[in-house]
Amino acid sequence: MTLEKNNEDYEQALKRVKALKDFYIHLVVYILVNSGLIIYNLIFYPDNIWFIYTLLGWGIGVIAHGFTIWGGGSIFGAEWEKKKIEKYMNKK
Repeated sequence: MTLEKNNEDYEQALKRVKALKDFYIHLVVYILVNSGLIIYNLIFYPDNIWFIYTLLGWGIGVIAHGFTIWGGGSIFGAEWEKKKIEKYMNKK
């Protein structure tokens, strides 16, 4: 089996790999930035713990991003789109 750029399966796999790569980049940036903010907060403002707000707010975004890749994104994902296209194409 050869990988051809015109192949629909190849295109879907390519999209999936890009989505995973984007998520992992998002996760690494989240960890690095928030680690820096925690250290900064604890060194310069130990009496005012504010880093928790960025952890929670941004963390919700990271979880939502992961959910679209490994779970809930399939609600309106490629399979749903394909079914809707077929439905409307068959109405003619």
